Amino acid sequence: MLTARGTDMSDSYPDDCPTAFSLTRRRDVLVGGLLFGAIAALPTLPAVAAPALWSDEAAARFMEISSLLVPHRLKAEIGSRMGAAMMALNPALLQQIDGLLSIARAKNARVVEDFFADVPDGPLKDTALAIISAWYLGVVTGAPDAEVFAYEYALMYGPTRDVMTIPSYAISGPNRWTADAPPLSNMPEF
Repeated sequence: MLTARGTDMSDSYPDDCPTAFSLTRRRDVLVGGLLFGAIAALPTLPAVAAPALWSDEAAARFMEISSLLVPHRLKAEIGSRMGAAMMALNPALLQQIDGLLSIARAKNARVVEDFFADVPDGPLKDTALAIISAWYLGVVTGAPDAEVFAYEYALMYGPTRDVMTIPSYAISGPNRWTADAPPLSNMPEF
C-alpha cells in the first residue's frame, strides 16, 4: 500500500508506547492517588467515628446533667452537638456523666447547688466544669481554632445582647439574613 508520498505503509506503525507499559503506568498513578487520598483522610477518622457513638440516649443524659448544672433554658440541638464534640475530646464522657447523675440522684438534686459540693475532685469535677463552661462560652475548648456551637445562644452573650454587636455580614444581626435592614437616616446637606 502506497501513500501520497510514495512510502510503503503496509508495515505497522512503530510502537513508541507499548500498551502494557501505558496501562501499568496509569494503574500506578491511580493506586498512588488512592493511597495518598486514604492517608490524607486518616486524621479525620476520629472526628467521624465519635458521632457514631453519640446516640439520642447519650444526648438525653447530657441534657439531663446540663439542666442540673446550668440553671437556664438550654437548647437540645446545641446540647447534642456540644456533647458529641466533648465526647470526641473525652471518650470517657458518658461514664463521667453517669457518675455525675448518680451523685445528683443520690442527693435528689434539682439545681447544681444541691449536689456540686459532693462531686469529688478529679475527672468528674473537671467534666462538670467543662459542661458549664461550654454552655456559657458557646465553645468546648479554649483553643483558637475551637468550633463555636452557640455564639448567639451562649449564656454569656445574653446579658450583653442589647449592647454587644456580633461580627456579622448581616446588618440586622446574626442569623437574620432575610430581615429588613434598618433605614438610613437622612444625610445633612451643606
